[in-house]
Formats: sequence, structure tokens, C-alpha cells
Amino acid sequence: MSITLLTQVFLPLSLAIIMLGMGMTLVPADFTRIVKYPKAILIGLTNQLIFLPILGFLLAVVFQLEPILAIGIMILAVSPGGPTSNLITQVCKGNIALSVTLTAITSFITIITIPLILSFALDYFGSGNGTPIEMPVLSTILQITVITVIPISIGMIIRRFRPGFSDRMERPMRIASTVIFILVFIAVVAANFSMIGDSMKRVGLVTLLLNIATMGLGYLTARLFRLKLKNAISITIESGIQNGTLAFVIATTILLNIEMAIPTVAYSIWMFVTGGVLMWQLGKRELETSEPELMDGSAVEVSS
Repeated sequence: MSITLLTQVFLPLSLAIIMLGMGMTLVPADFTRIVKYPKAILIGLTNQLIFLPILGFLLAVVFQLEPILAIGIMILAVSPGGPTSNLITQVCKGNIALSVTLTAITSFITIITIPLILSFALDYFGSGNGTPIEMPVLSTILQITVITVIPISIGMIIRRFRPGFSDRMERPMRIASTVIFILVFIAVVAANFSMIGDSMKRVGLVTLLLNIATMGLGYLTARLFRLKLKNAISITIESGIQNGTLAFVIATTILLNIEMAIPTVAYSIWMFVTGGVLMWQLGKRELETSEPELMDGSAVEVSS
């Protein structure tokens, strides 16, 4: 099986299945909560859509990464959160509704932000490589829409009219999509193993710093604006757990460059390590038994 077939067919297909499964867990309220509880959601979106790309750009410049790897860092930095962040948030006893809402909203907003920010990154870093790398914005928006937004929308329609079926299929679809992606991912990595092994040494530290910095900044901004711990946990995880599947697809399927996917490979390792530490430490804590919390950090009045 050729690498072209893997990256052009099976990788996008696996991502579309993952997004379909995510859509089957979403309801319209996951998008309308921003009107009711704006503070927590706006802080989360700011970290995800603004601070993360800025941190990725600064690290790429400070560490003077090779243009291809610098672009790979930016691909990762502009990707939204994924379903994994919702699972980690749940284990860490964060605000799962906030996590799901942030994942859902960023999945749609990044249709526009990914092509725009990556166009800048390709121009900035690619120009120093002697051979500028171009990315057609409209075509990229269309491709991302086809493999993310349309499957999510179909999943939400299925959820709307067949909620029982959606509940039954949630686990099988998650398992199937994960298995498909892992098999394709292993095949692509195995075919490029020598190049990836060498490049991991050059980008490992940068990806670790990016992961720690984004999570740390997410927590600090949430607490600075006096959000409750459950909300701060959700924002921390959403800031640092990226949709590595989408980043990998953008690098290998849209930009057709396996080397650009190397930062995603390295970052995925680190985010599961840090995510595992958070689950270990926060998952065993006792939930607060005081007032229930709204997503903006305020308390709900409880009648006696």
C-alpha cells in the first residue's frame, strides 16, 4: 500500500469518522452556551485561538527551527482541541460541559483561522528556505470543511433524530476510528522512520515547552479571572491537548509533507504524558460539595 494512498485516502477517512463520532455526542446547546456563560468560554477561546499560535511562533523563532519543522509547529498550534481533551477533562473532574463547548466551537472557527495563520507561517518560514511553500486558502478551507465540519454536522443530525442510536454507537465508533487512525499512523511513520527519528531530536524540547507553556498559561489566565477550579482545569486541558489527528492530516494530506508532521508526533507523546499526570493527580481529588458552579465561575443559588 503506497504512502500516497494512506495519506490521501485513509488518513482523511479516519479523521472524518472521528469527527462523525464527535458530532454524535454534540447538541445545539454546546454552541449556545457562549451566550449564557461568556467569561469562561471567551478565556478558553483566547488561549486556544490566540495565545497558542503566538507561543508556537515564538518558540519556533527563539529555537531557530528549520523552516519545515517551524511550519510543523504552527500546524499543531493552530489546530483545535479534540475529543481526547473531553475525556481527559472528565477523568480530571473538570467542567465537561465547558470542555465540550470549547472543542465544538474551535472545531468550527479553525476552518478559517487554520488557513489564514498557516498562510502567514508558510510565507514567513518558507521564504527563508529558498523555495516558498504555498497553500491555497480557499481550497484548504474546503478540504478542512469536508473532513471535519460536514462529518460533525452529520453526526449532530443523527444525534437529533436518533439519540438512542447515537448513544449505542458512541463507543464502537470511537474504537473503530481510533484503530483505523493508529494503523494508518504507524504505517506512515514506519515508512519514514529514519527521518522522523533524527528530526524528533531537534524538535522534542520545543514541543515539550509548547505543551507545558500552553497548559500553564491556560490555568493562569483562568485563575486570574477568578474562574472556579473545575473551569480552570477544563481550560488548562483544552489549551494543551490538541487535535493531533487533524494536524497530522493537514501536514501529510493537504501540504503533502511528512516532515511537517514530526512536531505533531512529538507533541502527541508529550500531551499524553502531561495529560496522564493530570489525570493521576486530579482524578483522585474529592469533588467540592459546596454550591454548584456555572461555567462563568459564579455560584448557583441553592434553595434549601
